[in-house]
Parts: sequence; C-alpha cells; structure tokens
Amino acid sequence: MARKPVVLITGASGEIGHSLIVRLAELGQHDIVTLDLADLEPDLKRHVRKHFVGSILDQQLLDRVLVEFEIELVFHLAALLSTRSEFAPVTAHHVNVEGTLNLLEFAQKEGESHGRAVVFMYPSSIAIYGLPSLDAKNQAGRVAEGDFNTPTTMYGCNKLYCEQLGRYYAQWYKQLAAEPLAGKVDFRAIRFPGLISAATVPSGGTSDYAPEMLHAAAQGKPYGCFVRPDTRIPFMAMPDSVTALLKLAAAPRSALSQHVYNIGAFNPSAAELRDRVLQAYPRAQIDFQVHQKRQGIVDTWPADVDDRAARRDWGFVPHYDLEAAFEQYLLPAIRQRYRQE
Repeated sequence: MARKPVVLITGASGEIGHSLIVRLAELGQHDIVTLDLADLEPDLKRHVRKHFVGSILDQQLLDRVLVEFEIELVFHLAALLSTRSEFAPVTAHHVNVEGTLNLLEFAQKEGESHGRAVVFMYPSSIAIYGLPSLDAKNQAGRVAEGDFNTPTTMYGCNKLYCEQLGRYYAQWYKQLAAEPLAGKVDFRAIRFPGLISAATVPSGGTSDYAPEMLHAAAQGKPYGCFVRPDTRIPFMAMPDSVTALLKLAAAPRSALSQHVYNIGAFNPSAAELRDRVLQAYPRAQIDFQVHQKRQGIVDTWPADVDDRAARRDWGFVPHYDLEAAFEQYLLPAIRQRYRQE
C-alpha cells in the first residue's frame, strides 16, 4: 500500500506549532501529521490527518511514522526552552540535541527512500549569541549570523550545535562512503527573536517577559518584569514567524546562500513594552523585579539582528511592527481570549 505524502510537525502543541497548524490548514496545500508528548486540542486536531502522542526520542515511534507516511517537509519544533533548559541541562541535551539528531536521521532515511531531498525546517534562536558584555552589546548594533556565536546557556549551545548538525546532513553526511549520501536533507533554519503570541500562554522562554507582561495585564494580574527597563532584544509577532517558516520552506534551494538566517521585526526596550501595554490597559500593575541571573542571560543576546540575507534570498519582510503587532494582532485576539474565559 502506498504511503501518503504529508508534512510532519513535531512539538505541534507548542506556541509556534499551534499557529503553524492553523495556517497550513487555511492554505490547504498539505495533509498534516503531528507528533507531541501531549494530545492536541480538539480545535487543532480537526486540522490534522493523524496525531502521534510520544517523544522524539522514541525511535520505534518515528519508525511507525515512516512506515505509514511519506514525509516531504518537516517542521521540527519540539524543544525544551531556554529557562527550563538551565534547570535541567542534561534533559535539554537529550531533547534538543538527541531529538534533533533523531529527526535528521529520520529525514535522511526518507530522502534516500523516495529519492528527493526532504526539506527540514528548524527554529533556531537568538540564544545562540553570546555577547561578552553590555558595552559590547551596545556597540555591536545589528548582529549578523556569523558574529558572537558563543552562547552562555544550554539552550543556546543546543541550538547552535543543531545548526551545525543540519549543515552536516545537508552537505557532508557520511562523506567517506563509496556513494554520495549528502543532499537528502535540505536543512533550513531561522534564528527567531523573542516571539509574542496571543493564542498561547508563554511556556518557559527567557524572552517571555514581553508576552507575560501583556497576558498578565489582560487578566488584571500584577506583573513583575524580570529584566531591567533598559533591556533591549528583538521581538516578532507570532504570525510573522509562521509566515517566515512557510516562506523559507517554499523558497527554491538555488536562491538560498546559507542554511541559517536571522530575522527580526521590532526591538523595544522593556520600558517601551510596558508603556505600550499601559496604553491598552491603563490600570495594569507592571513593575520591574529584576532577576539577576535571567537578566545576565538576556544581556548576552543582541539588541537587534542583521536580517539582510533573509530579505535578499527569500524575500522576508515582517508584516507587523510594534504598533501594528499590538493594534492589529495582539490586543484584538487577547481581549477576545480573556473575554471568553
């Protein structure tokens, strides 16, 4: 019996996965298969051809997916995020590195099986950067992909190494074998900035002070921001992150000059974010309760990123700047969300 061609999404119930499933379903171009430790919400599950409950570390489960489906495109979103990874670095390595290695090998087998490259989309992070000091951060300006690749967190180390693994599978896999085996995985990664979503509650990212601030204000809860008012890193509205993933996935390989791309949209300070939230929720109680260790991590991340390669190679342009993100996406959706609750 012929296998059915599909798109596979791991970590499907997470922040990006939630929005990606909805967008793919709206486009209607692909059947979707998902994999996650948890079951999908009913509203998401109706868009999916089949959902597998289990771990990306379970080789037997991955083999079951391969037996049943022909995978043309992988969105490998499953990961242990930055804050949680610091509390459990060995677990983070298992999930973030060994899990990604499993999925790369999975894609390699699939590419060898059907004779064409499997596009492998990988969400990397600004956590791969490690600027040595605040002065260096302030002087660096917009940081390019090859600069300051010295992460100080387990999550950043994991992401940087997996970028390298992806390059290896794409270009040099088993390079001493008698027959060429590279090229069966078409690895493409985006280094995402902090992502702000109206659809899901933040779940353990060190950049989550921005969405946490907004969700707390919408619920009438006080919020103590864990970074200084002057803290500045790049952010992006969740719909733009999904658009970027789909746009890069659809780009012809010949147009791409690299495997890993920065993207960014806006980079307000934490004080500017607070002011913008207070415009929408004047009674919100937001103060600054700096957590020095988490602050130290954020201080190693760039204030902004150079995303000229993404704009040149595959036409990346964010739809939402800070004002549009609030007025057109975040506030309408969040007001609706908490009105229903």
